[in-house]
Amino acid sequence: MDITGKKGKISRRVRLQDIATICGVSVSTVSRALADGSGVRPDLVARIQKAAQDFSYAMPSSLAGQKVMVLASAAAMVDYTRSQFTLQVMQGLGDRAALLRLQVITRAVADSEDERRILQEVEADDSIAGLLFLTLDDEAMLAPTRGFSKPIVLVNGDDPTMRLSSIAPSNRAAAALATGHLLTLGHRRILFLMRRGRRTIERRFEGWRDRMVAAGVHDPALVVEVADWLPELAADAVRARLRQGRDFTAILAAGDSLAIGALQALAAEGVAVPGEVSVMGMDSLPQGAFQTPPLSAIQMPMREIGAAAVDLLREILTGLPLPARRIELACGLQERGSTGPAPR
Repeated sequence: MDITGKKGKISRRVRLQDIATICGVSVSTVSRALADGSGVRPDLVARIQKAAQDFSYAMPSSLAGQKVMVLASAAAMVDYTRSQFTLQVMQGLGDRAALLRLQVITRAVADSEDERRILQEVEADDSIAGLLFLTLDDEAMLAPTRGFSKPIVLVNGDDPTMRLSSIAPSNRAAAALATGHLLTLGHRRILFLMRRGRRTIERRFEGWRDRMVAAGVHDPALVVEVADWLPELAADAVRARLRQGRDFTAILAAGDSLAIGALQALAAEGVAVPGEVSVMGMDSLPQGAFQTPPLSAIQMPMREIGAAAVDLLREILTGLPLPARRIELACGLQERGSTGPAPR
């Protein structure tokens, strides 16, 4: 089907039927894929959304032409420079905003005082429909956002008081999935490597603990904490633990960067992975595939989180008034070469 005129320009307004024909699916499938993706394969959702964007399909939205401000916390900015989690979330967010004809403005927030100034600016700007706040956990910065005159959606975080809506990966269930997989492989001494401080990471710890308790093998001494997400700090922590004796057969890290540090430490100490110790991360960042051996990890729906955040904000702005909600997206298991059966 050709709906373009001279020089590849669209010759008429693209309809839902046109997108369906281009993708070889039904109109109802296109409608669901562009709404919330329910009941449609993820690869087909991505193909339909790309076709809609390529052919400038005008999504029905009263927000077209308005602005959405994305505020990135200090934690989000640190993550942006060290890994691709925030980058992937932003790409998904940007793609969905473009589809809805929303303009995205980005700002970094240094501290609570800086945040208050930005909120005052946003309140005075009628063209800004709402806010998306990336990786916000600090209560001092959460407090000013509650009761704000415009909708705010927390991205990769949540509000413990449930006054703000949020979107995040299913951190507790994801860690339970990873722990359960290692238990299935026969591991009973599973070290949990983490950095405390963020609620999302605490939920990953809880998921590990849940499965270990259920299996009757929970031991608080198996928790190893580091001061930062740097691989070298994780490597130091694992080496220090090995000096006490290798009393574990697997390591589950709360993030890929810590898992990479664990791989480095085990290699330096001559411990075979996965023959003697299995290692699993959480995030499934692209760099994990280039480790030796390639890193098994929980796959977080990073781009989908960004897209769903825009959809949630749009729903709040254009739908019926509903209570704040916390939405968690399911995670998957990416098994590569760093995990295997527990040694006998």
